[in-house]
Amino acid sequence: MTRKHIVAGALAVLVGLSSVPAMANSIWIEQNGWNHSVGGRHDGRHNEIGVYQNGWRNGAVAEQRGRRNLSAIGQDGARNRAVTDQRGRDNAAGAGQFGRDHNAIIIQDGNGNIAAGVQVGRGCDAEARQNGNGNVAAIVQTCR
Repeated sequence: MTRKHIVAGALAVLVGLSSVPAMANSIWIEQNGWNHSVGGRHDGRHNEIGVYQNGWRNGAVAEQRGRRNLSAIGQDGARNRAVTDQRGRDNAAGAGQFGRDHNAIIIQDGNGNIAAGVQVGRGCDAEARQNGNGNVAAIVQTCR
C-alpha cells in the first residue's frame, strides 16, 4: 500500500467519527500480509484507535484511558513495532513508519497533547513522551 492509501485510510477514520453514537469508542483494524499482532484498550468515551499494518510481522498496541483521544499507527513494511498510550482528554497520537525494523512509542499523559511520527527507511527508533497539557511533538526520520 502506498502512503496515499494510508492517508486515505486515516481520513476515512476521521470521517467515520462523525457517524458514531455520542458516547461510543471506536476501533478500526486492517491487517493484510501475515503474522501481525495488534492489541488495544479503551477506558472512557469518544476514543478512537486506527492501526492498519500491511507487510509482515508488524505489531501495534494502542491503549486509551480518558475521553476524546485519537491514536492512528499505520506501518507498511516488516517487523515494525508501534505503541501509543494515552491518558487524559483530547490527545492525538500518530506513528506512520513504512519500511522495516522501526520502533515507535508515543505516551501522552494530560490533555490536548499532539504527537506525530513518520520514519520511512529501516531501523529507526522514535519515542515521544508528553506530560501535562498542550504539548506538541513531531518526528520525521529517514534512517538507512
